[in-house]
Amino acid sequence: MLRVSKLTDYATVILTHIAHQPDELHAASDITQSTGVALPTVSKVLKLLSKANILISHRGAKGGYQLAKKPNETNVAEVITAIEGPIGMTECMTSKGTCEQEPSCEIKGNWSLINRAVYTALEAVTLADMAAPVRQQAVSVVMPMTKETNELKVEN
Repeated sequence: MLRVSKLTDYATVILTHIAHQPDELHAASDITQSTGVALPTVSKVLKLLSKANILISHRGAKGGYQLAKKPNETNVAEVITAIEGPIGMTECMTSKGTCEQEPSCEIKGNWSLINRAVYTALEAVTLADMAAPVRQQAVSVVMPMTKETNELKVEN
């Protein structure tokens, strides 16, 4: 089963909350109150997202956090990478030399194709998409597959 961690799930909840008012500063305590995510978790997520330049931190009594880019310019792949690290369907996609079968693996290229498809799909979904009501969401992904088929179009 493919699954992101709870921390990544919380990060999308927090970022979606911020995306509803992207030009305002959001204090960690206010985010906790609005989202129901515990303050220590909110603080940890905000720190990771700031380190990845997804959020900008403003210090001081009237400080808080705001998006570094507009909601439609930040995608889910960036968020997952900020929290989880590089996106990889198999270990060999993110850490070379960890599998003893790697030198003779005949399907590594195919896993690379799948990895790219998943990454492209995640990249196509923005914070603006996540903040929109479900009935308004429409994501279209165009991903080159091979020279023979030119492209595969996946629509949600």
